[in-house]
Amino acid sequence: MSENKKKPTKTIKDKKPNSQDLQQQLDIAQQSTKDNWDKLLRSQAEMENLKRRHTKDLENAHKFALLDFAKSLLEVKDSMTMGLKTAQQEAATVSHIVEGLQMTDKIFINTLQKFGVEIINPENEEFNPEFHEAVTAVAAAGKSANSIVEVVQVGFTLNARLLRPAMVIVAQ
Repeated sequence: MSENKKKPTKTIKDKKPNSQDLQQQLDIAQQSTKDNWDKLLRSQAEMENLKRRHTKDLENAHKFALLDFAKSLLEVKDSMTMGLKTAQQEAATVSHIVEGLQMTDKIFINTLQKFGVEIINPENEEFNPEFHEAVTAVAAAGKSANSIVEVVQVGFTLNARLLRPAMVIVAQ
């Protein structure tokens, strides 16, 4: 009956590892550990470099954010300088000076609009406290209450955000 029973055969798994095999496994594990440690150090160094680069880029962005705006304002400065030079000439007339001021104003407004600054000029509109500031209220014949009678000072928005409200006189 016991003939059917087979003797268990030894497999490779059953084989006891010798010291050479253990040393080889240890060397492989140590090399893997060293490689992983090296990767970790490189990743940390790369993250530090990225942080430094990001900080420098952010500083430059803050420092030079107005560069294009400042360059555009130079056109306004040049126009004002030319206007002053023209006004100081003997042949200068009031109409020449006014014309120069109008051109400078137009250049200035175009520069502002180029950078998202819009003018609030609410002539003949209804008073809106979000964009207008009432300087005073007056009785005005033919005007409905809360309508704007006069714009004392125009207002400005930057990308639809209020920079300065328009100063207005409102009808009672």
